Amino acid sequence: MTADVPHPRPLLIRSGGHGLPTVTAERREPDPLPSHGGSPGTEAPPVPPKEPQATPAPGPQARGARPDLGEWHGIVLVTGTDTEVGKTVATAAVAAAAQQAGLRVAVIKPGQTGTATGAPTDADVITRLAGPETVRTLAEYPEPLAPLAAAKVADLPPLDLFDVVDAVRAEADKHDLVLVEGAGGLLVPMGLRPSGEPWTFADLATTLGSGMLVVARAGLGTLNHTALTLEALNRRGVTAKVILGAWPHEPELVHWANLGELVPHLVGALPSGAGSMDPGVFRRSAPGWLTPALHGVLDNWRVWAEEAG
Repeated sequence: MTADVPHPRPLLIRSGGHGLPTVTAERREPDPLPSHGGSPGTEAPPVPPKEPQATPAPGPQARGARPDLGEWHGIVLVTGTDTEVGKTVATAAVAAAAQQAGLRVAVIKPGQTGTATGAPTDADVITRLAGPETVRTLAEYPEPLAPLAAAKVADLPPLDLFDVVDAVRAEADKHDLVLVEGAGGLLVPMGLRPSGEPWTFADLATTLGSGMLVVARAGLGTLNHTALTLEALNRRGVTAKVILGAWPHEPELVHWANLGELVPHLVGALPSGAGSMDPGVFRRSAPGWLTPALHGVLDNWRVWAEEAG
């Protein structure tokens, strides 16, 4: 498709506050979106402070089996700007693309809540869509609450931070990529430390020394939520990039404007309804939704936007 991106006026991406660039209207005619890697002639965004590369785990990847330092590998955490933003389907997409690239993939869900609802668990969804080599859930709680709250309500043992760390590192010894999917947003209470203090998904990232993928909405309100999450990670020294969890089939002005703001941080964008796809179609399509940093083939956001529009 060769149609232009339907902005009312051309967009120029410039650096702004809260770790996001600012989009301002110009009367001249720049490309509405930059290619992958940034916009020519614009200031680089201040977040993240270094290249999007997760800390390699001491496994086959780190020993040189796939020595592509531009890829996210080893232990990678996946959080969201909120609940129901598409974390699970995005995690499945990254797993599917990595497996197609030849990596051995494990996915860990530290705390699954809401099992009493009877809905498929996140592990069920990831297994169906991506079929990674290993899928583990470390603890399950009946009520659809934050993991620590769900544990208290059910009078079940809360997640211990260092038990989770040990489980993740054990899988990293056997896999090239270990994806760890959180619950809700970055600062949701996940469990308790041995001291009795609550810990969050951000604490898990700093303890493991791993990078973070942030799954965000495409629509109204996402810029503030994404900026807050990236700023919190930046202050903790955690490398982070963004995936849009559900790009609409008929995007409106707000979606295009948000895309222009978020492009410098993006490493992926999934189409709305991706989780309902046939697993075979999902696995073949996943690389096209992700940039090469996540083992995909999406290397030019301007071209992607023209085709998506």
